[in-house]
Amino acid sequence: MAERAHEDARAALERLARRVRNELTAAGLPVVAPDLAPELMVGAEVTVASEADNGAVFVSWNASPQLRRKALDALRHRHLNDPALQHQGTVLAAMARATIAILTAAGFTAQDAENDMSPFDVRILDGPGSNTEPAWAMRADDLTLPGGSSTT
Repeated sequence: MAERAHEDARAALERLARRVRNELTAAGLPVVAPDLAPELMVGAEVTVASEADNGAVFVSWNASPQLRRKALDALRHRHLNDPALQHQGTVLAAMARATIAILTAAGFTAQDAENDMSPFDVRILDGPGSNTEPAWAMRADDLTLPGGSSTT
């Protein structure tokens, strides 16, 4: 029975993650495909954390591989004032704020993840009600053809 509850909780988080990916894509943001090679990742990465993390959905931003590489090189060499490192921090902070704003406007409950190891991650606590259609969803009146006939 506990295993079934775990599966149900995981499935609910996966549904929430899918809704988050859809909403960010509708806003025009690039969204990382699940299981994409890390060196190819650019854009919003939506993940479902394990039960060890109390099960949650997180969004992190991946800047371009070139900017990430330059920022990592600066860290390795302890060049903390390096422009690439500073710029990456600015980009990550801006995208975290933008992600929270976009998702909140769409009815999600989103906040800073408050994780010292990933300071720019966003935690998604909840989504809009299951009966709430996204603003971008196709509606029946969108299917009305010129001349008044409907395809429904």
